[in-house]
Amino acid sequence: MTDPEPQSAPETREVSRLTAILLAVAAIVWAAGMLASARAKITSWADAAMEVTSTAYALPGAVSAALVAGAAVALLVITLISLRRTLGATTRFTVGTGTGLLVGVLCALVLFTINTEGTMYAAVGGTVAAAATIGGAFAGLRIPPVIAAAGWGTLGVFLVGLILNDSYVQGPVLNLLGNDSTAAAADANQYFAYGQSALSGLAAGLIVFVVLRRAGRNAGTDLRWPFYLIAGAGAGVLSVISEILTRTAGAQVLDLAGKVSELEKSVQQVLSTNRLNSALIVLFVGAFTAMVAVGRTMSPAEDDDEEIAAASTAGQADVEEAAIEPKTPAKSSAGSASSEDTEQG
Repeated sequence: MTDPEPQSAPETREVSRLTAILLAVAAIVWAAGMLASARAKITSWADAAMEVTSTAYALPGAVSAALVAGAAVALLVITLISLRRTLGATTRFTVGTGTGLLVGVLCALVLFTINTEGTMYAAVGGTVAAAATIGGAFAGLRIPPVIAAAGWGTLGVFLVGLILNDSYVQGPVLNLLGNDSTAAAADANQYFAYGQSALSGLAAGLIVFVVLRRAGRNAGTDLRWPFYLIAGAGAGVLSVISEILTRTAGAQVLDLAGKVSELEKSVQQVLSTNRLNSALIVLFVGAFTAMVAVGRTMSPAEDDDEEIAAASTAGQADVEEAAIEPKTPAKSSAGSASSEDTEQG
């Protein structure tokens, strides 16, 4: 007999082709919408100063969208190739990074072609391309279900932000929080931002839990809980990386916006701080939510040990009874027959 082939760990198995396609399509649609919206807002201004500030406002969203799109498309390419041949770690990383770079170049062209003269839009294009390349490199890691779950969680964060920032939702909520004076309006906006971040993290954690539980069922065994924690934090981690890229690779754009006026400089600093705080809240809330969700499905270890011990004790008692009971009646009947013979004699 030949030994059965060892089953790979569920976290290292490739995602299904349908899952990879759906994730890639959703990420591409979101990135295309963000880039088209950014281009439309930037080109709508005839004034150079307003064009610069609009670019600074649109850059973080474009970077985040490109990061997720690069990861999703790279995961799809790796999944399709893996259907034909097994990819090693180096090959996976190379394919993922190359695919992310290609996606980044396509995303960068949307903004770079606004004005090819000067260096501002070159910096914007380079930042977007770098984000997509980093996303592709992440997709090359040998944990496809975790990458897919983090991607879906991040798209969930985008969707929550889109809904809550709609004027029909944001306006009544801000009024409910208190929007009477300037100071009250600032506090209301701060509370709203914290609440949005918490809800986004909650949504990301629950989405990750559902995606990974389904991946575990398809693999025949559930993933270990640390992978739920990692995937739950994924949306926040990607947001932190986006903010770092915006502050470093896109520093030229932010500096130019800050030179428009002192007020604009203060606004950019406040927005940068708020984006980082929001990313950290999403990170911790998402990781905590995913961990709690999977923890509720796990049985306590002490109860399992007690059940095993009780079953073992009961089984041992049954074996002993089975070994003793057949012998006792035989001896007793033999002894009775001997006594009767003696009396008759």
